[in-house]
Amino acid sequence: MFKNITLLILILAFYSCQSQTPKEMEETHKYTNDLIKETSPYLLQHAHNPVQWHAWNDQTLELAKKENKLILVSIGYAACHWCHVMEHESFENDSVAKIMNAHFICIKVDREERPDIDQVYMSAVQLLTGSGGWPLNAIALPDGRPFYGGTYFPKEQWVQVLQKIADLYKNEPKKATEYAERLAEGIKTKELVSINTNAIAFNKNNALDIITNWKPQWDLIFGGRKGARNKFPLPNNYQFLLRYGTQFKDKAVLDYTHLTLEKMALGGIYDQIGGGFSRYSTDTKWHVPHFEKMLYDNGQLVSLYSDAYLAKPNPLYKQTVYETLDFVSRELMDKTGAFYSSLDADSDNEAGHLEEGAFYAWKKKELTALLADDYELFASYYNINNYGQWENGNYVLIRKEQDNTFAKTHHIDQKTLAKKVATWKQLLFEARSKKPRPRLDDKSLTSWNAIMLKGFVDAYRVFGEQRFLDSALKNANFISKIQQRPDGGLNHNYKNGKSTINGYLEDYASVIDAYLALYEVTFDQQWLDKAKTLTNYSFDHFFDEKSHLFFFTSNADNKLIARSMETMDNVIPASNSIMAKNLFKLGHYFDNKSYQKTAKQMLHNVSPKMSAYGAGYSNWGDLLLNYIAPYYEVAFVGKQATEKAHAFEKKYIPNKLLAGSKTASELPLLKDRFVTEKTYIYVCVDQACKMPTETVSKAFQLVE
Repeated sequence: MFKNITLLILILAFYSCQSQTPKEMEETHKYTNDLIKETSPYLLQHAHNPVQWHAWNDQTLELAKKENKLILVSIGYAACHWCHVMEHESFENDSVAKIMNAHFICIKVDREERPDIDQVYMSAVQLLTGSGGWPLNAIALPDGRPFYGGTYFPKEQWVQVLQKIADLYKNEPKKATEYAERLAEGIKTKELVSINTNAIAFNKNNALDIITNWKPQWDLIFGGRKGARNKFPLPNNYQFLLRYGTQFKDKAVLDYTHLTLEKMALGGIYDQIGGGFSRYSTDTKWHVPHFEKMLYDNGQLVSLYSDAYLAKPNPLYKQTVYETLDFVSRELMDKTGAFYSSLDADSDNEAGHLEEGAFYAWKKKELTALLADDYELFASYYNINNYGQWENGNYVLIRKEQDNTFAKTHHIDQKTLAKKVATWKQLLFEARSKKPRPRLDDKSLTSWNAIMLKGFVDAYRVFGEQRFLDSALKNANFISKIQQRPDGGLNHNYKNGKSTINGYLEDYASVIDAYLALYEVTFDQQWLDKAKTLTNYSFDHFFDEKSHLFFFTSNADNKLIARSMETMDNVIPASNSIMAKNLFKLGHYFDNKSYQKTAKQMLHNVSPKMSAYGAGYSNWGDLLLNYIAPYYEVAFVGKQATEKAHAFEKKYIPNKLLAGSKTASELPLLKDRFVTEKTYIYVCVDQACKMPTETVSKAFQLVE
């Protein structure tokens, strides 16, 4: 009887919830602010704060001017742990919210949706404090010009800051205006690059200087950067180093690069059970990560490990690629082929409270129960000991050795070990799937989707798995059919079936890059043509004739206090460096001298900064290598063009592009080269070609 009553109550409760209107559901919360109208998961996380948050829009900015109130801009993203901490400590606190609401127009910004706004206020905070990060909190005049800012503030400090700023603006408004005027000038000039009028002369010494100045920063024990408080994967760094070491046969560079890749894949920054990488590690040995998983990291790392496998066929690299793509397909891909943005660092612990890493960490007690007789071997493999201990009795799985070494040390054959590891992973995967999952940021960003699309393309290029190409094509069609507008432009964001926010340069650069990669593995010219169309659109709306670089925002966008140029490579390469590489390739494909000239000038503009800070200009460095050693155009023409191209891709040759067709083509690299019943391979440098060959082995000899 009791069971039946309980069931009836649950059914009634379920239908009661289902019948609630959005308005009625809002009323179940003590507070609801304007963010309830937004689609960003990050903004919606703050929709029931007592702070009267607004979204960034014209109406909010007009309200600040009308009420002559300071603007408080708080910027973060859904997977950000310290954003959650500050929300809990301050933004959910009634007394703190009262101060914020009384003196400020409070604006919440999702940095992933609006990187343009983030760039402006991040520049302000970096100029003010010398560093930056998220949460990013800035105070601005009613017209949006910032004069104070910082990152995470503990509650007591935050209250003090708010009160002092409010008093300053009330009693000495001219002082706030003076600060803002000086800071605005700094923001406007921070990343603007002037045209370099010196003669262009790239040579090997330019690259050698980068390596020489960079080497002292290398951690030769665990890889990555020596002395770094937090270690970021920075895939574009290792793509450049892998290529440099290979082209110039520099063993020291290659050893360091492979050391870093191996340590990352064995570390806790890599999810040893479910695949995929976290954003960064908080220690030198890549052990305890900041647990959020970002789409852009995983896309770039798949590309990197795929190329690294070609250069050095390490089974660990292949495993890392396959497991990461399985993770992305399982947890970050929707039915349209779009990829979601991230998984949160935090999830509910046993007490029902959000805790960083709760989903990924393990207690010794639960591991012994799960693994029974296999526990001791498992504990050695994943270091359930002092080496693998984190905090509060938690362990983050980390490996010290690759499987062949571990098997020898423990006197077990590799096949037996492989079966055991597979069983362990399945056991732990099923066990943790019963835990509360990290929150998902289910918006789709065009630039990040393109990065992941390229990851699938690169994995297909190296490993030949058809399912990788299928996923790539599905996503490419999502971008071209849903994210590209009838006017030719791209939208930046996709959520709930709607494509929104005018695209930024990062969207165009990343999509063009992905389309070029897709063309090279399919020889379907539509992707090459789409890349060219987007490039021409970029020139119309982003190009700066004075500097021969591209602005980050379109000339069709509402103006902010500064129109920035992104030139320094970071966790994602700078949009200008990606675009310069695109122009280099497109210049070769279409014999377009204007593209080629622009790419060279863009590199020349930033070249004075490159030698001193290789890690911040490594994607530019990759472009530099195109100019200081032969760069091969390899054309495959004939009915076996695709098959021979795939065979040619089984070797790591980074200084080349591929073109191909099974029939006659008007593409400059293919024109007048089709011969019936033959498939010829043409190896060229600047369209000066050697005698064609029909064999891939001979083609390899022509590029060595």
